[in-house]
Amino acid sequence: MRAFTSSLTRLPARTVIPRSAAALASSRSMLITPSPTLRLYARGYAAKAEPTEEDAKKDEDANLTEEQKQIKDLQSKLEAKNSETIELKDRLLRAVADFRNLQEVTKKDVRNAKDFALQKFAKDLLESVDNFGHALGAFKQEDLKKSKEISDLYTGVEMTKNVFENTLRKHGIQKLDPIGEPFNPNKHEATFELAQKDKEPGTVFHVQQLGYTLNDRVIRPAKVGIVKAEDK
Repeated sequence: MRAFTSSLTRLPARTVIPRSAAALASSRSMLITPSPTLRLYARGYAAKAEPTEEDAKKDEDANLTEEQKQIKDLQSKLEAKNSETIELKDRLLRAVADFRNLQEVTKKDVRNAKDFALQKFAKDLLESVDNFGHALGAFKQEDLKKSKEISDLYTGVEMTKNVFENTLRKHGIQKLDPIGEPFNPNKHEATFELAQKDKEPGTVFHVQQLGYTLNDRVIRPAKVGIVKAEDK
């Protein structure tokens, strides 16, 4: 027993190490600062505690009388009808505008169809008019003076040609005879060039074939010879 007691007395005493100031501050902060879980819980509780706009509206509706509720309901329906009226009015205006545009386009298409319906037929008639011109050009002035029969034939062909041209003119077909005019590629077709000292370069000095227009639209350009600039 004495031996055991003496062995105990020989054991070293436990040394107490003082904690540093940083460790103490860290432990205190752990006790004071809440954890993230506690923070989220606190926020959710605060959000539940604050009244929302929907809750405020329900409370306001609950405080209304029956007559006030009917008035509010009628006001909501009136606002909905006003919005619907504005939308329908906008649709009506758009439909009217589309219909007017369609009318204008239809009128234009009908007018173009009417103006140019005779274009193919007119082109075929132009060959007949050209043949009358060739026939008249085949007569010689000496023969017209010598023979009355030939003179009458010439007069008959010329009258027939004039009737054709008047008929074409009545339907909007005009003749293009650009002699002496500046060359226009939109109305004329140059077949050759020739230098002319007394004429300005680029002007038409010879018409090989007459041109024609239908309502100011060229259906056959005139075949012409133009003046060429002299080489220096």
